[in-house]
Amino acid sequence: MKNSVIEQITTLRNPNYPKIVWVLIKTNDGIEGIGETSYDPGTVESFILGEASDYLLGKNPSQIDLHWEKLSKVGSHIKLGNSGEMRGLSAIDMALWDHKARKLGVPIYDLLGGLYRDKIKVYNTCAGYSYGVNRKGSKLPGDIDYKKDQPYEDQFAFINDPVGLAESLLEEGFSAMKIWPFDQFVPNNDGNMIDLDELSQGTEPFRLIREKLKNKMEVMLELHSFWNLPSAIRIAKSVEKYNPFWIEDPIPMDNFDTLAQFKSSTSIPTTASETVTTRWQFREMFEKRAVSICMFDISWVGGMSEAKKVSSMAESYNLPIATHDCVGPVTLAFSVQLSLNAPNTIIQETVRAFNNTWYRDIANNLPDIRNGYAHATTELGCGIKLSNSFLENQETIKKIRSL
Repeated sequence: MKNSVIEQITTLRNPNYPKIVWVLIKTNDGIEGIGETSYDPGTVESFILGEASDYLLGKNPSQIDLHWEKLSKVGSHIKLGNSGEMRGLSAIDMALWDHKARKLGVPIYDLLGGLYRDKIKVYNTCAGYSYGVNRKGSKLPGDIDYKKDQPYEDQFAFINDPVGLAESLLEEGFSAMKIWPFDQFVPNNDGNMIDLDELSQGTEPFRLIREKLKNKMEVMLELHSFWNLPSAIRIAKSVEKYNPFWIEDPIPMDNFDTLAQFKSSTSIPTTASETVTTRWQFREMFEKRAVSICMFDISWVGGMSEAKKVSSMAESYNLPIATHDCVGPVTLAFSVQLSLNAPNTIIQETVRAFNNTWYRDIANNLPDIRNGYAHATTELGCGIKLSNSFLENQETIKKIRSL
C-alpha cells in the first residue's frame, strides 16, 4: 500500500443537530474518512482543530494505534476520563479506520477480522424525533418533546400507549425495545427517593406489555444513571416479575463497588455503560464483577480502536457486548460493523425515529436494518458517507485545517 499523508482535517457542525460534531480526514491521494461524536461540541472541535491537527497533519494515516496513543497523552492523560478531548479522539480514530478501509477497498469489519455473523439482532430505543443529541437546549429528566400524529414518537408512546407501541414494533419486525418510564419521577427528588405510587406508574408499561403480548417482546429498562442505590434497587424489585431483558445504567457510573452491589441485588442483568471510556475503566468494572452486559458508545469510548479492545476484554470475562447508538448515523454505521465482527455481541441498538428521519438527511446508504436485524453489506469503510445535501447545506458549518 502506497504511503499517504494527512493533508486536511475538517470539522462540521449544523444547528439542526446542535450537539454533534463530524470530522473528515483527507489524505493527499484524495481518500477521505469520516468520524462523529457528540456533546460539548465546542471543546471537541477545539481539540480536533487544535492539538490533534497539530499532531496529525503530515502523518501517515495508517498508523492508527500510534496516533491513538500519542493523542491520548496530548496536554494531559485524557484516556483517564470521559472528556470532550476523549470524544474528539474517538471521532478522529473512527475517521482513520474509515479511511484505511476505503483505501484498502474493504468494509471495516474486514479490518477487524471479518464477519462473525452476517446479521445481528436489533432493538428499538423508544426515543422521539428530538431526543438526546438532537434536542435544542437543555432538558430535564423526563421531559418529552413530541410531534403530534407522527408515527415514531416512541417516547411519548411508551408512557401513553405502551401496548400499541410494542405492537407497532412487532409489525416492523422488532422483538426487543428499550424504555425509561421512571425518568419522569427523577425531578421530584433528584433521584434520591422513589415512592410507591411512582413505582406503580413506572412499572405499568412492563405489566401491560407482558400481559397483552406475553413473551413476544423483550423489554429493556433504561435508568440513565439518575438514581441512588436504594432507589435503583427498589425499581429493580418492582419490575423483576415482568422479566426485563436488562437494566441499564441503574446508578451513576462513578463507583463500581456500588454498581456491583446493585447487580447482586437483582436477578435482572445489569448493563453498563455508554458513559464509561477506555479499556482501563472497563477493566476495573469487569474485575469487580459489576456488570452482566458490557455497553459502550464507539464515538465516546475511544473510537473503534478502544471498542475492539474492550469487546475482546469483555469476552475474556465471558461477558456479551451491546454497542450504544443515540448519537448519529456515522456512530450507528460503525456500531453495526463491530457488532457483525465481535463474537460476543448480543444485540445492536437502533432508534427508528432517527433512522427514518434525520439520519437520512445527513448520510447516504444507512445500515441495512430490516425484519429485526442489521444485515452485513459490502459497502466500503463504515458503509456510509455524508450526503451532498448535508455537506452543501448553507447551515452546515465547516472549519478546515490543512498542511
